[in-house]
Amino acid sequence: MESRHPTLSVVVPLYNEEGNVAPLCERLEGILMRLPGAPSYEIIIVNDGSADATADRVRDQLRTRKNIVLVNLSRNFGHQLAATAGLDTAKGDAVILMDGDLQDPPELIAEFFDRWQAGYDVVYAVRRTRKGESLFKTATARMFYRIVRKMTKVNIPVDTGDFRLMSRRVVTALHRSPERHRFLRGMVSWVGYRQIGVEYDRDERHTGVTKYPLAKMLRFAIDGITSFSDAPLRLASYLGFCSSFVAFIYAIVVIVSKLFSIHPPAYTPGWASTIVAVIFLGGVQLIGIGILGEYLGRIYDEVKGRPLYLISDIERSQ
Repeated sequence: MESRHPTLSVVVPLYNEEGNVAPLCERLEGILMRLPGAPSYEIIIVNDGSADATADRVRDQLRTRKNIVLVNLSRNFGHQLAATAGLDTAKGDAVILMDGDLQDPPELIAEFFDRWQAGYDVVYAVRRTRKGESLFKTATARMFYRIVRKMTKVNIPVDTGDFRLMSRRVVTALHRSPERHRFLRGMVSWVGYRQIGVEYDRDERHTGVTKYPLAKMLRFAIDGITSFSDAPLRLASYLGFCSSFVAFIYAIVVIVSKLFSIHPPAYTPGWASTIVAVIFLGGVQLIGIGILGEYLGRIYDEVKGRPLYLISDIERSQ
Protein backbone atom coordinates (compact mmCIF):
# COMPACT_ATOMS: atom_id res chain seq x y z
CA MET A 1 0.00 0.00 0.00
CA GLU A 2 1.41 3.36 -1.03
CA SER A 3 -0.13 5.72 1.53
CA ARG A 4 -1.56 5.67 5.04
CA HIS A 5 -4.95 6.89 3.76
CA PRO A 6 -5.21 5.37 0.28
CA THR A 7 -7.42 6.53 -2.53
CA LEU A 8 -8.82 4.27 -5.22
CA SER A 9 -9.75 5.09 -8.79
CA VAL A 10 -11.99 2.82 -10.84
CA VAL A 11 -11.70 3.38 -14.60
CA VAL A 12 -14.52 2.12 -16.84
CA PRO A 13 -14.44 2.82 -20.61
CA LEU A 14 -17.94 2.71 -22.14
CA TYR A 15 -19.16 2.63 -25.72
CA ASN A 16 -22.94 2.36 -26.28
CA GLU A 17 -23.63 0.85 -22.86
CA GLU A 18 -26.63 2.94 -21.75
CA GLY A 19 -28.37 -0.05 -20.18
CA ASN A 20 -25.39 -0.94 -17.99
CA VAL A 21 -24.59 2.47 -16.45
CA ALA A 22 -27.02 2.43 -13.52
CA PRO A 23 -26.38 -1.15 -12.28
CA LEU A 24 -22.65 -0.65 -12.78
CA CYS A 25 -22.51 2.48 -10.60
CA GLU A 26 -24.77 0.93 -7.96
CA ARG A 27 -22.65 -2.20 -7.59
CA LEU A 28 -19.37 -0.27 -7.66
CA GLU A 29 -20.52 2.17 -4.99
CA GLY A 30 -21.72 -0.65 -2.77
CA ILE A 31 -18.38 -2.46 -2.98
CA LEU A 32 -16.14 0.60 -2.62
CA MET A 33 -18.01 1.91 0.45
CA ARG A 34 -17.55 -1.41 2.25
CA LEU A 35 -13.80 -1.77 1.73
CA PRO A 36 -11.71 -2.08 4.94
CA GLY A 37 -10.55 1.28 6.20
CA ALA A 38 -13.11 3.10 4.06
CA PRO A 39 -10.64 4.49 1.47
CA SER A 40 -11.72 7.48 -0.56
CA TYR A 41 -12.55 6.65 -4.15
CA GLU A 42 -13.54 7.98 -7.55
CA ILE A 43 -15.35 6.21 -10.39
CA ILE A 44 -14.08 7.47 -13.74
CA ILE A 45 -16.38 6.62 -16.64
CA VAL A 46 -14.91 7.29 -20.08
CA ASN A 47 -17.54 7.86 -22.75
CA ASP A 48 -15.77 6.68 -25.91
CA GLY A 49 -17.89 8.61 -28.40
CA SER A 50 -21.07 6.63 -27.72
CA ALA A 51 -23.90 7.05 -30.22
CA ASP A 52 -26.64 6.16 -27.71
CA ALA A 53 -27.68 7.76 -24.40
CA THR A 54 -24.66 6.49 -22.42
CA ALA A 55 -23.47 10.01 -21.56
CA ASP A 56 -26.96 11.04 -20.40
CA ARG A 57 -27.26 7.97 -18.18
CA VAL A 58 -23.90 8.81 -16.60
CA ARG A 59 -25.07 12.39 -16.01
CA ASP A 60 -28.07 10.96 -14.16
CA GLN A 61 -25.58 9.25 -11.85
CA LEU A 62 -23.62 12.48 -11.43
CA ARG A 63 -26.72 14.11 -9.96
CA THR A 64 -27.49 11.32 -7.50
CA ARG A 65 -24.12 9.88 -6.48
CA LYS A 66 -20.83 11.25 -5.24
CA ASN A 67 -17.35 10.66 -6.64
CA ILE A 68 -18.45 10.05 -10.24
CA VAL A 69 -16.30 11.50 -13.04
CA LEU A 70 -17.45 11.54 -16.67
CA VAL A 71 -14.72 11.87 -19.30
CA ASN A 72 -16.17 12.55 -22.75
CA LEU A 73 -13.82 11.83 -25.64
CA SER A 74 -14.18 13.88 -28.82
CA ARG A 75 -15.00 10.72 -30.82
CA ASN A 76 -14.69 6.96 -30.66
CA PHE A 77 -11.00 6.13 -30.21
CA GLY A 78 -11.37 2.46 -29.31
CA HIS A 79 -11.37 0.53 -26.04
CA GLN A 80 -7.64 0.58 -25.34
CA LEU A 81 -7.21 4.32 -25.90
CA ALA A 82 -10.38 5.08 -23.92
CA ALA A 83 -8.95 3.03 -21.06
CA THR A 84 -5.69 4.99 -21.40
CA ALA A 85 -7.61 8.28 -21.12
CA GLY A 86 -9.18 7.02 -17.89
CA LEU A 87 -5.83 5.90 -16.48
CA ASP A 88 -4.30 9.29 -17.27
CA THR A 89 -7.21 11.04 -15.52
CA ALA A 90 -7.14 8.83 -12.42
CA LYS A 91 -5.60 10.26 -9.25
CA GLY A 92 -5.76 7.25 -6.94
CA ASP A 93 -2.90 5.47 -5.22
CA ALA A 94 -4.28 2.37 -6.91
CA VAL A 95 -6.29 2.24 -10.13
CA ILE A 96 -8.75 -0.50 -11.08
CA LEU A 97 -9.49 -0.97 -14.77
CA MET A 98 -12.61 -2.88 -15.78
CA ASP A 99 -15.20 -3.17 -18.55
CA GLY A 100 -18.68 -1.76 -18.13
CA ASP A 101 -20.74 -4.73 -19.30
CA LEU A 102 -20.66 -6.36 -15.82
CA GLN A 103 -19.16 -9.57 -17.14
CA ASP A 104 -16.30 -8.84 -14.74
CA PRO A 105 -17.93 -8.75 -11.27
CA PRO A 106 -17.12 -5.58 -9.29
CA GLU A 107 -17.25 -7.69 -6.12
CA LEU A 108 -13.76 -8.95 -7.00
CA ILE A 109 -12.41 -5.48 -6.21
CA ALA A 110 -12.40 -6.32 -2.48
CA GLU A 111 -9.93 -9.14 -3.10
CA PHE A 112 -7.87 -6.90 -5.38
CA PHE A 113 -7.68 -4.35 -2.58
CA ASP A 114 -6.54 -6.95 -0.03
CA ARG A 115 -3.75 -8.17 -2.32
CA TRP A 116 -2.63 -4.60 -3.00
CA GLN A 117 -2.44 -3.88 0.72
CA ALA A 118 -0.34 -7.04 1.02
CA GLY A 119 2.26 -5.43 -1.24
CA TYR A 120 1.37 -6.40 -4.81
CA ASP A 121 1.59 -3.76 -7.55
CA VAL A 122 -0.67 -5.57 -10.01
CA VAL A 123 -3.59 -7.85 -9.20
CA TYR A 124 -5.15 -9.26 -12.36
CA ALA A 125 -8.27 -11.38 -12.83
CA VAL A 126 -7.88 -14.83 -14.40
CA ARG A 127 -10.95 -16.19 -16.18
CA ARG A 128 -11.73 -19.67 -14.90
CA THR A 129 -14.98 -19.99 -16.87
CA ARG A 130 -16.69 -17.72 -19.41
CA LYS A 131 -20.50 -17.74 -19.36
CA GLY A 132 -22.60 -16.70 -22.32
CA GLU A 133 -19.80 -17.01 -24.90
CA SER A 134 -19.72 -19.38 -27.84
CA LEU A 135 -17.40 -22.35 -28.03
CA PHE A 136 -15.66 -20.72 -31.00
CA LYS A 137 -14.92 -17.51 -29.11
CA THR A 138 -13.76 -19.37 -26.01
CA ALA A 139 -11.49 -21.68 -28.01
CA THR A 140 -9.97 -18.90 -30.11
CA ALA A 141 -9.40 -16.74 -27.03
CA ARG A 142 -7.54 -19.57 -25.27
CA MET A 143 -5.47 -20.17 -28.40
CA PHE A 144 -4.66 -16.48 -28.77
CA TYR A 145 -3.35 -16.06 -25.23
CA ARG A 146 -1.10 -19.09 -25.57
CA ILE A 147 0.24 -18.06 -28.97
CA VAL A 148 1.09 -14.59 -27.66
CA ARG A 149 2.80 -16.09 -24.64
CA LYS A 150 4.93 -18.36 -26.87
CA MET A 151 5.83 -15.65 -29.36
CA THR A 152 6.81 -12.88 -26.94
CA LYS A 153 9.55 -12.47 -24.38
CA VAL A 154 7.07 -10.89 -21.94
CA ASN A 155 5.39 -13.22 -19.45
CA ILE A 156 1.77 -12.32 -20.26
CA PRO A 157 -0.65 -14.36 -18.09
CA VAL A 158 -3.08 -16.51 -20.07
CA ASP A 159 -6.87 -16.19 -19.87
CA THR A 160 -6.76 -12.63 -18.54
CA GLY A 161 -8.42 -9.45 -19.72
CA ASP A 162 -7.97 -5.84 -18.71
CA PHE A 163 -9.79 -6.29 -15.37
CA ARG A 164 -7.06 -5.57 -12.84
CA LEU A 165 -5.75 -3.31 -10.09
CA MET A 166 -2.53 -1.36 -10.65
CA SER A 167 -0.45 0.63 -8.20
CA ARG A 168 0.39 4.25 -8.87
CA ARG A 169 3.91 3.46 -10.08
CA VAL A 170 2.55 1.00 -12.64
CA VAL A 171 0.06 3.58 -13.93
CA THR A 172 2.88 6.13 -14.13
CA ALA A 173 4.96 3.69 -16.16
CA LEU A 174 2.07 3.18 -18.58
CA HIS A 175 1.69 6.94 -18.93
CA ARG A 176 5.36 7.12 -19.94
CA SER A 177 4.73 4.59 -22.74
CA PRO A 178 2.77 6.58 -25.35
CA GLU A 179 2.56 3.92 -28.05
CA ARG A 180 -0.57 4.10 -30.21
CA HIS A 181 -1.37 0.44 -30.89
CA ARG A 182 -1.83 -0.42 -27.25
CA PHE A 183 -2.17 -3.89 -25.77
CA LEU A 184 -2.61 -2.88 -22.15
CA ARG A 185 -2.52 -6.34 -20.57
CA GLY A 186 0.82 -6.93 -22.29
CA MET A 187 2.15 -3.50 -21.31
CA VAL A 188 1.26 -4.11 -17.66
CA SER A 189 3.13 -7.43 -17.74
CA TRP A 190 6.12 -5.70 -19.36
CA VAL A 191 6.28 -3.15 -16.54
CA GLY A 192 7.01 -5.91 -14.03
CA TYR A 193 6.95 -5.38 -10.23
CA ARG A 194 5.03 -7.78 -8.01
CA GLN A 195 2.03 -9.27 -9.79
CA ILE A 196 -0.51 -11.90 -8.80
CA GLY A 197 -3.63 -13.40 -10.36
CA VAL A 198 -7.07 -14.00 -8.85
CA GLU A 199 -9.32 -16.61 -10.46
CA TYR A 200 -13.01 -15.93 -11.06
CA ASP A 201 -15.98 -17.05 -13.13
CA ARG A 202 -16.89 -14.52 -15.80
CA ASP A 203 -20.60 -13.67 -15.97
CA GLU A 204 -22.78 -13.07 -19.00
CA ARG A 205 -23.13 -9.56 -20.34
CA HIS A 206 -25.80 -7.64 -18.36
CA THR A 207 -27.38 -5.90 -21.37
CA GLY A 208 -26.44 -5.00 -24.91
CA VAL A 209 -24.15 -6.77 -27.36
CA THR A 210 -20.41 -7.28 -27.48
CA LYS A 211 -18.32 -4.47 -28.97
CA TYR A 212 -15.66 -6.94 -30.09
CA PRO A 213 -16.94 -8.88 -33.13
CA LEU A 214 -14.60 -11.24 -34.98
CA ALA A 215 -13.00 -8.54 -37.14
CA LYS A 216 -12.10 -6.40 -34.11
CA MET A 217 -10.83 -9.44 -32.24
CA LEU A 218 -8.50 -10.27 -35.14
CA ARG A 219 -7.27 -6.67 -35.22
CA PHE A 220 -6.70 -6.76 -31.47
CA ALA A 221 -4.82 -10.06 -31.78
CA ILE A 222 -2.54 -8.60 -34.45
CA ASP A 223 -1.89 -5.56 -32.24
CA GLY A 224 -1.02 -7.81 -29.32
CA ILE A 225 1.42 -9.94 -31.32
CA THR A 226 3.14 -7.14 -33.23
CA SER A 227 3.45 -4.93 -30.13
CA PHE A 228 5.50 -7.47 -28.22
CA SER A 229 7.10 -9.77 -30.77
CA ASP A 230 9.20 -9.62 -33.92
CA ALA A 231 8.48 -13.29 -34.64
CA PRO A 232 6.29 -12.47 -37.69
CA LEU A 233 9.29 -10.73 -39.27
CA ARG A 234 11.41 -13.82 -38.68
CA LEU A 235 8.59 -15.92 -40.12
CA ALA A 236 8.95 -14.05 -43.42
CA SER A 237 12.63 -15.00 -43.47
CA TYR A 238 11.85 -18.63 -42.68
CA LEU A 239 9.31 -18.74 -45.49
CA GLY A 240 11.96 -17.41 -47.85
CA PHE A 241 14.43 -20.11 -46.84
CA CYS A 242 11.75 -22.80 -47.11
CA SER A 243 10.71 -21.66 -50.58
CA SER A 244 14.34 -21.71 -51.68
CA PHE A 245 14.76 -25.22 -50.28
CA VAL A 246 11.61 -26.47 -52.02
CA ALA A 247 12.71 -24.84 -55.28
CA PHE A 248 16.12 -26.56 -54.98
CA ILE A 249 14.51 -29.97 -54.41
CA TYR A 250 12.13 -29.40 -57.30
CA ALA A 251 15.04 -28.46 -59.56
CA ILE A 252 16.68 -31.80 -58.75
CA VAL A 253 13.44 -33.62 -59.59
CA VAL A 254 13.17 -31.78 -62.90
CA ILE A 255 16.78 -32.60 -63.82
CA VAL A 256 16.38 -36.27 -62.96
CA SER A 257 13.12 -36.56 -64.91
CA LYS A 258 14.75 -34.85 -67.88
CA LEU A 259 17.82 -37.12 -67.87
CA PHE A 260 15.78 -40.30 -67.60
CA SER A 261 12.81 -39.13 -69.68
CA ILE A 262 10.37 -39.72 -66.83
CA HIS A 263 7.17 -37.94 -67.80
CA PRO A 264 3.54 -38.63 -66.90
CA PRO A 265 0.99 -39.16 -69.69
CA ALA A 266 -0.18 -36.00 -71.51
CA TYR A 267 2.82 -34.16 -70.13
CA THR A 268 3.36 -30.57 -71.30
CA PRO A 269 7.03 -29.71 -70.73
CA GLY A 270 7.58 -26.68 -68.50
CA TRP A 271 3.94 -25.80 -67.85
CA ALA A 272 3.48 -27.40 -64.41
CA SER A 273 6.84 -26.29 -63.05
CA THR A 274 6.24 -22.71 -64.14
CA ILE A 275 2.76 -22.49 -62.59
CA VAL A 276 3.82 -24.10 -59.30
CA ALA A 277 6.86 -21.85 -58.98
CA VAL A 278 4.92 -18.67 -59.74
CA ILE A 279 2.09 -19.45 -57.31
CA PHE A 280 4.35 -20.63 -54.50
CA LEU A 281 6.91 -17.84 -54.69
CA GLY A 282 4.21 -15.23 -55.25
CA GLY A 283 2.38 -16.36 -52.11
CA VAL A 284 5.57 -16.26 -50.03
CA GLN A 285 6.41 -12.78 -51.29
CA LEU A 286 2.91 -11.45 -50.54
CA ILE A 287 3.04 -12.88 -47.01
CA GLY A 288 6.41 -11.23 -46.44
CA ILE A 289 5.22 -7.90 -47.83
CA GLY A 290 2.08 -8.07 -45.68
CA ILE A 291 4.09 -8.68 -42.51
CA LEU A 292 6.45 -5.84 -43.33
CA GLY A 293 3.44 -3.63 -44.04
CA GLU A 294 1.98 -4.31 -40.58
CA TYR A 295 5.15 -3.15 -38.85
CA LEU A 296 5.73 -0.27 -41.25
CA GLY A 297 2.17 0.96 -40.68
CA ARG A 298 2.81 1.02 -36.93
CA ILE A 299 6.02 3.00 -37.43
CA TYR A 300 4.09 5.46 -39.61
CA ASP A 301 1.43 5.93 -36.92
CA GLU A 302 4.06 6.49 -34.23
CA VAL A 303 6.20 9.04 -36.09
CA LYS A 304 3.21 11.29 -36.83
CA GLY A 305 3.11 12.03 -33.11
CA ARG A 306 -0.63 12.72 -32.91
CA PRO A 307 -2.29 12.63 -29.46
CA LEU A 308 -3.52 9.21 -28.39
CA TYR A 309 -6.97 10.68 -27.68
CA LEU A 310 -8.76 14.01 -27.35
CA ILE A 311 -11.03 14.87 -24.42
CA SER A 312 -14.13 16.90 -25.19
CA ASP A 313 -14.95 17.70 -21.55
CA ILE A 314 -14.85 16.31 -18.02
CA GLU A 315 -17.88 16.39 -15.71
CA ARG A 316 -17.83 15.60 -12.00
CA SER A 317 -20.36 14.96 -9.26
CA GLN A 318 -21.23 18.07 -7.28
